Amino acid sequence: MAFVVPRKNGSWEIRETRATPAGPRSTTLATFRELNESVIGHAKARAAEPLDASDLRRAALRAGAPIEAPPADRAAQQLLAELSMGNRPRRGLRRLLADAVDPRDGGLSDAARAAQEWVDATPRQRGDALVDLLKLADALSQGRRPNRISFPHFGHP
Repeated sequence: MAFVVPRKNGSWEIRETRATPAGPRSTTLATFRELNESVIGHAKARAAEPLDASDLRRAALRAGAPIEAPPADRAAQQLLAELSMGNRPRRGLRRLLADAVDPRDGGLSDAARAAQEWVDATPRQRGDALVDLLKLADALSQGRRPNRISFPHFGHP
């Protein structure tokens, strides 16, 4: 069983209790100032029993330890800071962002929604995707074409 405890120097520990013949013993799995994915991974690697990341986050919350904000929250904080300084994203990104935050407003096409995963893609990533798409097109079978194209007969009633 893992738990989180404060240290005198202001940091925190993830600890694990083990039963031994001499009685219960506690082992430090990780020390941190802010719980993040790296700390959780380190604790999981050192644990004798499997650890669940959400259980560790809940234990840290109960103990009052600081927890790193999720990536979406950090990005939103950065965006809000930029907006407060008067820096606005270009129009297309504003529309994608508004739709992602509240899709019930509508106004975006399915193509625009599909393109949003490519907004921050590097030219290299876009080029690699294009090459993959072209390879897929080459691999698709065209089948045999008839020598003569026939059209359906339209009869008169």
